[in-house]
Amino acid sequence: MEAPRLLLVLCVLLSLSEAREQNNMGCTLRCPDNSTCFNNSCVCKAGFSPEHISITDSCDDINECVPPNSVNCGPFADCKNTVGSYYCECSPGYKLKTGATKFMNLSENTCHEIPFPVWRLPSGISSKNLSAFLDKVQGLSRDLKSQAAEQIIKKFVGVVDGLLEAPGDIKNLSQRDTHRVATWLLSYLEHILRSLAQALPEGSLTYSSPSGTELSLVVKESGSGNVTAGQGHARMLLDWAVVAGAEDSSHAVVGMLSSQHMEKWLANASLALEPEKLVQLTEAKERPVHGARATLLSAVNSVFLSNTNTDKLASPVTFAFSHRPEEPGTELICAFWKNDSSGNGHWATTGCRRLGSGKNSTTCQCNHLSSFAVLMAHYQLEDWKLTLITKVGLSVSLICLLLCIITFLLVRPIQSSRTTVHLHLCICLFVGSTVFLAGIENEGGEVGLRCRLVAGLLHYFFLAAFCWMSLEGVELYFLVVRVFQGQGLATRWQCLIGYGVPLIIVAISAAANSSGYGHTAHCWLDPKRGFLWSFLGPLTFVILCNAIIFVVTVWKLTEKFSEINPDMKKLRKARVVTITAVAQLFVLGCTWGFGLFLFSPESWHDTVLTYVFTVLNCLQGTFLFLLHCLLNKKVRAEYRKWACAVTGNKYSEFASSTGSTSQQTRALRPSESGI
Repeated sequence: MEAPRLLLVLCVLLSLSEAREQNNMGCTLRCPDNSTCFNNSCVCKAGFSPEHISITDSCDDINECVPPNSVNCGPFADCKNTVGSYYCECSPGYKLKTGATKFMNLSENTCHEIPFPVWRLPSGISSKNLSAFLDKVQGLSRDLKSQAAEQIIKKFVGVVDGLLEAPGDIKNLSQRDTHRVATWLLSYLEHILRSLAQALPEGSLTYSSPSGTELSLVVKESGSGNVTAGQGHARMLLDWAVVAGAEDSSHAVVGMLSSQHMEKWLANASLALEPEKLVQLTEAKERPVHGARATLLSAVNSVFLSNTNTDKLASPVTFAFSHRPEEPGTELICAFWKNDSSGNGHWATTGCRRLGSGKNSTTCQCNHLSSFAVLMAHYQLEDWKLTLITKVGLSVSLICLLLCIITFLLVRPIQSSRTTVHLHLCICLFVGSTVFLAGIENEGGEVGLRCRLVAGLLHYFFLAAFCWMSLEGVELYFLVVRVFQGQGLATRWQCLIGYGVPLIIVAISAAANSSGYGHTAHCWLDPKRGFLWSFLGPLTFVILCNAIIFVVTVWKLTEKFSEINPDMKKLRKARVVTITAVAQLFVLGCTWGFGLFLFSPESWHDTVLTYVFTVLNCLQGTFLFLLHCLLNKKVRAEYRKWACAVTGNKYSEFASSTGSTSQQTRALRPSESGI
């Protein structure tokens, strides 16, 4: 009995279903948009109202984001209405924990506030400009909850540009502190941009500021394959597998900030070469490499990812950097800015290698991330033989110059205006050579106060020495050409020229470019921007003037020797004139002219000139002592008196002078001619 009853119920249900389908198939009404025909009437779809309409009416969208239909998206999310539906998205300044961008109800996801790093100035750094910069950045963090993240990021880049272009009181910091601030700022930029990028919707963002700073961001769900980011200054290629961090693996961010304005902040930064690189250079150059002078050629490119553990990447990142042309004789290096334990920084190359270079472009590959740049390295080759010659030669000259100074002060028979010039020339050379030996090397690579002071003292005393050499030429001109012995310049005018002119030159140079004093390799004038000509200019002028005086005096000396003794043999006359001329070359400083022809230390002829220049000028004090003291008859007689006074023997002036008075008509030796 039960089976027939079940079959009857089933037949009834099938009949009703067939009747309903036939009724719908027979619906001939043309209903408005967003509605459907049912039982010969128009019914609005879900999300539209009213439920039933006529063919002349329309279905209106239900706004689920306003009462009485509003949905609950949570305290940190906003409802967004769509046609026939809605979605929830996190409010500005908040993001979904899962990394998605939209959700339909509160139970699906939860929004939380995007962390915005709060930074303070590095310890020991006081700067109004940096404090104002931090205040502006914190103001942007408050605006993050009312403005779109993209606009906040662009404003942040503008604030950074303003600081880099107009550092203000940061320029007054020491080089070491400036590098500390640069290290702090580069790390700060990465943290801020990484946080701001989390508030961006999925996609990419490229922005180039009016100052030329470029920012590239790519935001998307983690996946596989490669991704490319960058613009005109630099581009990079990396695997998405290394982008996402462990805490938020579903939402990945990769970005690059390229700035050309960091160059003055990182000026004179040291470059740490790997031991393997030093060995390779030593073998290639066939001499020890003392260090490298690095010049920044490209923009500084800071790279950051969602993944903060980037000290050792699973797969390397490839970069293509655009940069200025390099100088001949230099090497292009792929380097990164390395933060040390003290908060300072320097350029390093560990983990990076150069794949190749084209026209104003270099390709690099690195297995870690930081701030990268292309550097132009000029290696400082150490020639131990040249160093030995310099130290030994200057040490001997210092002893001779000290003896000269004592002689000119104590030997009364030779006192004259020329002796005054000799004395001050020896004093300037003595002080300059002492400072050179003690402080020319810049061991730490940092251009500090000591290095700048050494460079300033060397600049002044060597210029003063050349001024006194020019006065030597003037005195020689009066003595030989004008034959007005004793009628040269007065002592006060000599001191005014000898010490006043170099003081004016140094004062003007320091006022025009105080940062030109000191260099990372040695405490001397920085050759950048032609600052070296503040020394080479006066040097060239003095050498040219003294060279003219030298030619005139040698010609006059030849005539004088002929007048004194016409019967003197030509060979002897040539020997006397030659000895006198060579001696005057050192007195007048003409041997310094060899340094004006040193252009490329790599060439063999410049190497020869370097040795000649070093030997001649390191021994200048020795030649002065030989010429003005040992070869001077009056000085030798005074030395004998001193020796006899020390040993207790009796000195006889007659015995010392009989040999020199036996031949009155003989030609004057160079030492006896007063020249």
